[in-house]
Amino acid sequence: MNKKHAVLLVNLGTPESPDTKSVRSFLLDFLSDRRVVDIARIIWLPILYLIILPTRSARVAKLYKKIWFENDSPLRFYTKLQTQKLADRLVSQNITVEYAMTYGKPSIAQQIQKLQLQGITNLTVLPLYPQYSVSTTAPVFDQLSAAIKKQFNFPAINFIHDYHDHPLYIRALVESIRSHWLVHGKGQCLVFSFHGIPKRYVTLGDVYQMHCEQTVQLVVTELGLTDLQYKLCYQSRVGREEWLKPYLDETLPKIATQGIEMIDVISPAFSCDCLETLEELAMDNKALFLASGGKQFHYIPCLNDSDAHIALLQALVTK
Repeated sequence: MNKKHAVLLVNLGTPESPDTKSVRSFLLDFLSDRRVVDIARIIWLPILYLIILPTRSARVAKLYKKIWFENDSPLRFYTKLQTQKLADRLVSQNITVEYAMTYGKPSIAQQIQKLQLQGITNLTVLPLYPQYSVSTTAPVFDQLSAAIKKQFNFPAINFIHDYHDHPLYIRALVESIRSHWLVHGKGQCLVFSFHGIPKRYVTLGDVYQMHCEQTVQLVVTELGLTDLQYKLCYQSRVGREEWLKPYLDETLPKIATQGIEMIDVISPAFSCDCLETLEELAMDNKALFLASGGKQFHYIPCLNDSDAHIALLQALVTK
């Protein structure tokens, strides 16, 4: 029997458009996942339906409008490009490449069914999260398992858990930072900002914090930075529960008051630019730093569809 191989890239997801209805649908899907919010349903669902969705949907839609590309969200735009460029590199090996979203379209279940109809016998699933977390990578596995559970026959599956310390990933980050410095100059401090998670998750066994710290250490070692030349922070916390520290929005004003006027900020946990990088980091947190006395805030874009990033993806799915 001839084997037919495929790769499925999976990203978090995006609203279909930057309007309140689409954002509400996306938030409902995202925040209903027990992996994302593990509060008892009897407590969480009334909060979600009566408070969060009515109050946040319109506000988040306005934020999406600030960063929306002409015909698509940045996250889907770059995920499509990554898929196309990876497919071009694998065409000689006759490997099909598709993408899916954990929340939104196309769903993992839709793409699994599509690949099944194509007679795929071997499937590599790559969640586009370099650092594993129960709130990001695990939901991909959950949905993959649920889709396969409905099939009488399913392909041999290779699920990539993480790639936080892969040499090509570290190299791509280092090249990105150095290229940025060549154009904009080197800031006094390089800030690594990772999406935060509740500290409780780490206490329960999530390796996310450890992966983030290892990624940063490998990058700063390659760059030859001293402890005073970089900081690791976490962004995007919500609610009253303690999240991983230090918090970015508390660290930036401190940096500014210490006489550091020029900083570079990079967010290695995101495989492509999205709301959290283009609006929260490059706009909101930039304004915070400048208002606190800083002079220059340079955001270093995600790896997106860069050649170094596509080379990494190719190495991950063909190893």
